[in-house]
Amino acid sequence: MEFQQLKYVCAIADTGSFSRAAERCHVAQPSLSQQVLKLEEDLGAKLFDRLGRSVRLTEAGRAFLPHARSILHQMEAARCGVEDKRDDIRGSVSVGVIPTIAPYLMPQCIAAFSKRYADAKLRIVEETTPLLVESLRSLAIDVAILSLPLKHKDFEVFPLQTEPLFAVLPRDHSRAEAKTLALKDLKGESFVLLRDSHCFRDISMAACTRAKVDPRIAFESGQFSSLLGMVAAGVGVSLVPEMAVDPNSNCSFVRISDTQASRTIVAAVLRGRSFNRVQAAFLAHLRDYAAAGMPARSKAAIKS
Repeated sequence: MEFQQLKYVCAIADTGSFSRAAERCHVAQPSLSQQVLKLEEDLGAKLFDRLGRSVRLTEAGRAFLPHARSILHQMEAARCGVEDKRDDIRGSVSVGVIPTIAPYLMPQCIAAFSKRYADAKLRIVEETTPLLVESLRSLAIDVAILSLPLKHKDFEVFPLQTEPLFAVLPRDHSRAEAKTLALKDLKGESFVLLRDSHCFRDISMAACTRAKVDPRIAFESGQFSSLLGMVAAGVGVSLVPEMAVDPNSNCSFVRISDTQASRTIVAAVLRGRSFNRVQAAFLAHLRDYAAAGMPARSKAAIKS
C-alpha cells in the first residue's frame, strides 16, 4: 500500500471518474488505473465497480475510504509538522567579530537569530583581526566577521556590506555643514584615530595616503566612542565607517567623497571545513541580515 495509491482512491471517490481523478492528481489515466488495480490485488478486494463511464464504490471500497482519508490526513499533518520544525535547529556556533563592527552589526542580528532558532547556542567573541584569524585556523570559532583586506588564502570570504567612510568634525568646524568633503580638505588637521591593532586604522591610513594627507595624530584609542568624545571636545577630526555614525555624539558627520574611501565587511570561514546545521543557518542568517541594510541608527544620522 503506497501513498499515491491512497491518493488516487480518494480522488476517484471524490470525482466519480478515473479520468477526472487522473487530471486532479496530474498523472496519466493508465498509470492511475494500474496503481488502483495493484492496490485492489494487494487487498484482495475490489474497491470500485466500473460501470461503463461511471464508477461506484463497492462495499469494500466504502469501508476502505475513511481509512484512506485518515491516513492521508495524518501524513499531511506529519509533513506540516516537519516544516514547522525546520527552524528548530539544535547545536552551537561560535562567532568572532572585530570591535569596530560588534557593537553596531551584532546586537540586532543576534537577537533575530536567537528568536528564530531558539534552541541554538551562540558564543560571540570580540577580538582584533589577527586573533580572529588564529581562532579560525584552530577551530576555536566557526565564523569571523571582519573587514577587508584579508591576506590569507586559507579562508573563504562572503561579502556582507560595503560602507562609505565619514569625516567626524567638531560642530563648529568650517566644513561641518557640508554634505561631502574630500580627504585632501582635511590637510593640516590633527587627527584622532584607532590604535595600530585595529584594522580600521589601516583602512583610514590607506585612504589618507591615497589623498596625499599625512595626518598629525593627536590621540589614539581602541574605541570609536572615545574618538567621538575627543572630536566633540575639539582635539581633532577623525574617520569612521558609516555604521559608527552617531547622531547623539555632538559631532558632525560628513561623507568622504573619495571613491575608494569605504570599508567592506565580510564573513570568513576556514576553507574546506564542514558546517553543522546551526553553523550553516547562522551564516545564511548573517548574509540575509546584512543584505537587508545597515543598522538603523547610522541611517538616521546621514545628511540628506
